[in-house]
Amino acid sequence: MWWCELRNVLVLGERRGRLTERQTVRFLRELSQLSTTLDATPDETGLMALARRHRLTVYDAAYLELALREQVPLATLDGALPDAARAEAAPLVGD
Repeated sequence: MWWCELRNVLVLGERRGRLTERQTVRFLRELSQLSTTLDATPDETGLMALARRHRLTVYDAAYLELALREQVPLATLDGALPDAARAEAAPLVGD
């Protein structure tokens, strides 16, 4: 999911004139040099409960569930997700 979402943000940035294709290519190349780990095993029960309790999309609930499970700060500016993270006592980047 993160893989697609990240690239979607970059393409939207290009369309809005905030990024060039060259900048996107460079960013993705630099990103590939980081040791990024992708998680493919969400706690489905917990994820669905978070989505229902906070009226989140399943996508947003998945990010929150992962942050809670891994006990890592969540980086988001997305709608209701920061409020849901605070309600669940999940740390937020920048808070």
